[in-house]
Amino acid sequence: MTDATLPSPEPGERLEQDVESAVLAAAATAVDAAAEAVDIVPLDSPRRLLLVHAHPDDETIGTGATMAKYAAENVLVTLVTCTLGEEGEVLVPEIAHLAADRDDGLGQHRVGELAAAMEALRVKDHRYLGGMGRWRDSGMMGTPANERSDCFWRADLDEAVRELVAVIREVRPQVVVTYDENGGYGHPDHIQAHRVTVAAFEASSDPAYAPELGERWQPSKLYWTAVPKSVLQAGIDALKESGGTDFFGVDSADDLPFGVADDVITTEVDARDHLDAKVAAMRAHKSQIEVDGPFFALSDHVGQRAFGREHYILVRGERGPGSETSDRESDLFAGVEHP
Repeated sequence: MTDATLPSPEPGERLEQDVESAVLAAAATAVDAAAEAVDIVPLDSPRRLLLVHAHPDDETIGTGATMAKYAAENVLVTLVTCTLGEEGEVLVPEIAHLAADRDDGLGQHRVGELAAAMEALRVKDHRYLGGMGRWRDSGMMGTPANERSDCFWRADLDEAVRELVAVIREVRPQVVVTYDENGGYGHPDHIQAHRVTVAAFEASSDPAYAPELGERWQPSKLYWTAVPKSVLQAGIDALKESGGTDFFGVDSADDLPFGVADDVITTEVDARDHLDAKVAAMRAHKSQIEVDGPFFALSDHVGQRAFGREHYILVRGERGPGSETSDRESDLFAGVEHP
């Protein structure tokens, strides 16, 4: 399947062509986002959201619609990415030489893709944990990349936590988002991002912890990203209906190594109005994601549903009220007091 086969979106859902072209052009030219200073005063924004992700594209796949929604609502959305994604597979033949086992230039290329994705989501505050390239993509669990001394999986936890505490104390977010203890699906960098974020969430409020990093700050809420099994099953069924047959080689969400029971989901953010921005951001990550209609494929060409509803599990903080039709929160800031 190719982009040429995509159905035309409804008028109300179409992303302006010049915007999408600008996004793709930014990715193609590999703009170095970190080289462009952005003048942001965190406390000028009454609501502040911090997301910690392992690699470029993780933010878009798991939380892109949420990020676009809150950015459009003038929330300060800050993304911290822990690696450059150097070990990713390459879907674009023209840049296959950038792979880790060849020229090893994929990480720098993905810097540009991430910059373009942030433009699509309209997120202006993005940082690399410890600075660009401080820690390297660790690859999948059990691969030789795990053994490199500079990989994130082997990062000194104290150092990584200090780096994130510095960001938390600067940005002063009320809400922090990252992965669960298994990193969602067992990737070592996702697991490490979880460990670092939980430790930094706790340490940032301790006045005795590294006072040189700034005034203590206690975020109000900490969330894990999550995908309900019902959503995975809907994706499996929709893929079959569209003529596709390969969704991780299973027919049931119960047979997948990820996904959570629906009853543990505490929060559902309806960001369908911002799905165009999420899809545009996925297109920006062109070395890693193939986009085709409502589905996208990762490097193993597995179809998945690109929903505009994204789900979370509240693990720290007070749960806010549900909606008229559900006991789930509909807002990550539900119950949070802010100026």
